[in-house]
Amino acid sequence: MFILRDLLNPLQALFPVSEEGRQRRTWFVCTLLAIIVPFTPSRTSNLLRSLRTLFGLSVAKSGYYTFMASKKLPWDQLWAALWRLIPEPLTEGRLLVALDDSINPKTGKKIFACQHHFDHAAKTNQCRYPWSQQIVSIGLLKSIKRRWCCLPLAFEFYFMKKHLQAKPVTKGKKPVEFRTKFEQAIDMFARLAGVFPTQPVLVVTDSWFGNNGLLKPLRQALGARAQVLTRLRVNNTLYALPPAAGGRKGRPRKYGAKLGSASELAAPHQPQAKPYFQKGISIPTK
Repeated sequence: MFILRDLLNPLQALFPVSEEGRQRRTWFVCTLLAIIVPFTPSRTSNLLRSLRTLFGLSVAKSGYYTFMASKKLPWDQLWAALWRLIPEPLTEGRLLVALDDSINPKTGKKIFACQHHFDHAAKTNQCRYPWSQQIVSIGLLKSIKRRWCCLPLAFEFYFMKKHLQAKPVTKGKKPVEFRTKFEQAIDMFARLAGVFPTQPVLVVTDSWFGNNGLLKPLRQALGARAQVLTRLRVNNTLYALPPAAGGRKGRPRKYGAKLGSASELAAPHQPQAKPYFQKGISIPTK
């Protein structure tokens, strides 16, 4: 209970001192406790039942649903406060942050950010274009009791450009503008950098994000303290650094000598690959 008090008090302080602010603060804290307590699944209707049964609150159904979708909650300040409450977020002196995108299939037709997205992981008996939300998210990677965990830090809903052009979407009273996944990721990393202004950041991501489309704007937003750890695509062609300009006329060379694809360069080193052990954690290197 002391841990909950230390966590919830800073979050309650972010709400205004007005009557509505006090009501939102009470409902917000009780909703968090209802999610933690293993009483019922964390659906909105079940959370409302928990607030009435466990905490004895007199909450109208329409008012609580309005509260859950309210745009007046200080989400930016709440997320920043949660990030500051993370104990020992660094791993060997830097933040390990995972970046990935995922889809969340839905059945309702009036759910925000739902579109038909391609599911590259769908099985043969599953729909390849399910009605779903596509989410770009970042999370803190941390080793807890010898197991790697990912603590969600922020997320953004991704809208395809052709869908927005065919049917515009509004968020509140403002139209949703198209942003690439790279732009959404950089925006989330910039917010994270405002809370951790000096710590080095290592972004761990897959081969789709592992290119200059992420690294270049990431360096512009965070500086040289940002690094990217990713896996190259097997068909990526690698080149050596260009030679120094020797007084030749014209545009300097952009690439050096061709080295080959990533799979060709990795083949001679695969027999020497071995697991890496750290504090009882086995991390395969292949």
